[in-house]
Amino acid sequence: MFAKTFRVKSNTVIKGSDRRKLKVDVSTAFPLLSQEELSELVPNKEEINVVKVYAHKGDAVTLYILHKTPLFFELDKRLYPTVYMLWRYPNVLPSFATWAPVLQKIAGGADLMLPGVVVPSCGLPEVRQGECCVIKVVGNEAPMAVGTAAMSTAEMCSAGMKGRGVSVLHTFMDNLWAYGDKSCPALISDTETTGGEVLNGEKNNEEGEEQETDAGELSDCPSGQGIDQYTEQACTNVEELRLAKCEGEKEEEINLEEQKSPQDEMDALLLQCFLHALKSKVKKSELPLLTSSFLRNHMFPCCPSGKQLDIKKSSYKKLSKFLQTMQQQHRVVRVKELSKGVESLVEVDWKNPVLRSFRAPAEPNVEEAPAQMIEDGEKPYHPPEITILYSVSARVEPLFLEANKRKGTVLQPGEVRAIITEYVKVNELVDENNKNYVHINPVLCDCLLEKSEYHEVSILKWDDLFSRTLSKMQECSQFVFAGQQPIMKKGHIEPIDISVASRGSNKKVTLIKNLEMYGLDPIDVSAALQHRVQASAVLHSVPGTKDKVLVQIQGNQIQQVGNLLLDRYHIPRKYIQGLEKAPKGKKK
Repeated sequence: MFAKTFRVKSNTVIKGSDRRKLKVDVSTAFPLLSQEELSELVPNKEEINVVKVYAHKGDAVTLYILHKTPLFFELDKRLYPTVYMLWRYPNVLPSFATWAPVLQKIAGGADLMLPGVVVPSCGLPEVRQGECCVIKVVGNEAPMAVGTAAMSTAEMCSAGMKGRGVSVLHTFMDNLWAYGDKSCPALISDTETTGGEVLNGEKNNEEGEEQETDAGELSDCPSGQGIDQYTEQACTNVEELRLAKCEGEKEEEINLEEQKSPQDEMDALLLQCFLHALKSKVKKSELPLLTSSFLRNHMFPCCPSGKQLDIKKSSYKKLSKFLQTMQQQHRVVRVKELSKGVESLVEVDWKNPVLRSFRAPAEPNVEEAPAQMIEDGEKPYHPPEITILYSVSARVEPLFLEANKRKGTVLQPGEVRAIITEYVKVNELVDENNKNYVHINPVLCDCLLEKSEYHEVSILKWDDLFSRTLSKMQECSQFVFAGQQPIMKKGHIEPIDISVASRGSNKKVTLIKNLEMYGLDPIDVSAALQHRVQASAVLHSVPGTKDKVLVQIQGNQIQQVGNLLLDRYHIPRKYIQGLEKAPKGKKK
């Protein structure tokens, strides 16, 4: 049932009433468990997760998970144990023994056929048709598979140990086992089956050879004097099975990676960095979090060493489109535009099955990571993370006093919105007839209205209220460069300015200013432009400034400068001024 990947539908924490019902069901299904063992499997105070999944054939299955390990699964209102539970309590169900090579067939999805069953000296366990039972390997009491008896014990003997013995539901090394901690069974000595005999004998070899798709057709399992020698190898064969499967999975992964296109690889890397950042970097106290900050400060550091995250090379092309997919299809996050043109992560579903099932890789070692190089041998440039903030001014300070925010306190737009909303609710200023409007009290009047509006405006829409508040505050910008402390700058942010000027004999030159503000070295930019357009470039000091440099390059190169800033340095278009002056292409 779990030989192929299953699909997770939901993942919730068990309720108190469901916990009590589960305890009763476990006690009924496994009557050999003591009360102490029952309390260990279904503790009263520890968190148990209920995960509903769909198997590859469409069967609806419910998993019960304790400490990230599945202990039980429910199918058609019937409870079954997993191998993790059985390794703790191996004798709670009747068991059938088989040889290690047969176990390899079972792990591949086959059922256990009676010719492959090893009968101990005490005989087969008494089971009824459809009764839950387990499969063990000779020499080890640790159960390796769970299933239901295809016929009763009496029917097995009357059939001469021919036909199907156990219909297998779950095995060691299948996808249900992989959903847990992927631990391996311990060696539990078994002396009963080592002295047993194989009832299929030579007369059943022919039938065993005909059973090509099921386990148990092996006729070369040793008997008599060879059993002791074979038992010594039984448990090592289980480990060989695990290693062989792991090697097979690695080969499949390598083949899949070879078949992936560069765009698919970037999509996979983008999803990995996204889930890794949410699981190990983002804290609930940081929300709402600007999407640009999330990308620069959280996703980029999660990129494995030796790889470079580039959204433009993915199928999404833009971060906003990727986050929209994560919101609509997987519902991992919720994105909202708290201020015009600026999106933020406002909510993360930490219990989302996609996020919970993600296993974060080892943290990348920044010190050992080789420096990635781009063209001209330069180290890769990371543009600054720019955040528009607002400082509390003397005009609006009375609105923020209740939130203990004094003059000069710097806030994000989302924080401003939250404080104003709380102020309105506390002072009961929401219009009872229309919740979209807010009544103006004396404090709002003094802080937000002009003198000409004092006797004319008595009510404002919510959006108007927020926009007026922000307009009365001091705008400032925070620049965060990789590996450096944030830099705060007052006033409106100055974009990189690109313009064209005329020199003697009507020659055109392109001028670029304000590169330093974005962490760009004018010398490096001029050298890159010279290499691209094969034209001379010079540097000039900007009059009236101490450390600002203007780059001048021959000809009208606005298009080339724009391409360099956008594609190579990844400067957002909104921070570049003058691109509209680029010459239009000639019509053919």
